[in-house]
Amino acid sequence: MYKKILVGTDGSSTASEAVARAVEVAKVTGARLTILTAGRPPTAQLVVDRAAAAYADAGVEIDTMVAGRDAATALVDAADAGDYDLLVVGNKGMTGASRFFLGSVPNKVSHHVSRSLLIVRTT
Repeated sequence: MYKKILVGTDGSSTASEAVARAVEVAKVTGARLTILTAGRPPTAQLVVDRAAAAYADAGVEIDTMVAGRDAATALVDAADAGDYDLLVVGNKGMTGASRFFLGSVPNKVSHHVSRSLLIVRTT
């Protein structure tokens, strides 16, 4: 079903729930998982390294990626460039009126990604 899965995280506890779900899906399907965060090294690298380390014994092949631009663009571009089968993000920020005016990462991603998208309920 899935061979390559991409999950976005910002290191928050809610984003960790999306990472956990991505690990579950990767394990069940035998997919390779990439954990991506947007930000500046070395802080951003620490975020993905911690996320990957938390699942080192999960039986899933995990890669990490850091992008130095906004999260939504980074996720959409990486999903396309890496030919991922599934993109996983958390839903935080998708509720309330602000999502219509400010736009959250999952909201932006859902409108622009050309891959299957799993939005994990984290709030």
